[in-house]
Amino acid sequence: AGRLLAKQSPVAADMVIGVPESGIDAAIGYSEESGIPFQKGIVKNAYIGRTFIKPSQSERERSVRIKLNALSTAVRGKRVVLLDDSVVRGTTSARIVSMLKESGAREVHLRISSPPFLWPCYYGTDIPSKDELIACRYSVAEIGRMSFADSIDFLRLENLPKMLGKGCGGYCDACFSGNYPAEVPDPAAAGDERDYCQPIQRL
Repeated sequence: AGRLLAKQSPVAADMVIGVPESGIDAAIGYSEESGIPFQKGIVKNAYIGRTFIKPSQSERERSVRIKLNALSTAVRGKRVVLLDDSVVRGTTSARIVSMLKESGAREVHLRISSPPFLWPCYYGTDIPSKDELIACRYSVAEIGRMSFADSIDFLRLENLPKMLGKGCGGYCDACFSGNYPAEVPDPAAAGDERDYCQPIQRL
C-alpha cells in the first residue's frame, strides 16, 4: 500500500514516518518507493489499545494523548510524510498531526493506506454507523483541513486489487465501496446521504 501511495501521491519531504504500529509497514513501502528516508518519529505506549474503539470522544482523545508521543529531535524543522492505516472518526489523525507540528515539524503530509471509510461494517469489524464516519460527512480536502495536515490522500479504491496481487479475489471492500456481499440493514437509515456515500460502481 505504501508503494502505491508513493506513486499515486508523491510529495517533497525530508522523512517518512508511520503511526506505530498501524502505519509502519506502509511507511516503509512509501520510503522505499519514493527514496525519502524512513525514520522513527513517534513512540508508542504499548499499554494503550486502539483508540477508535473507545466508547466516547473524550476517552478517544485522552487515549491518543497517552498513547503516542513525537520525537522532537527527529522531526524538528523537517517536512514529514505521515502514514497511517485508516481514518475512521478523525480523532487520532488530527491529534498526531498537531503533536508533530507542536514538536517542530515544518510540514506534515498525511497519507492513508486504505480508501476512505464510507460505510459501516456488519461483519465484525468495529466500523460505526455512517454518522460517525468522518469521510461520509466531509470531503477529502475538508478532512485534511480538520486534521491540520499540509496535504492528505487516501489509497484509491481501484488500487486495492493491485495491492493484493493477481488472482486474489473474494475479499470484502464494502466499508469503502458500499457493495456488500450479503444483505444488510438499509444503510440510508444511518444518516443523511451525500453523493460520495453512494455505492461505488465496480469497473
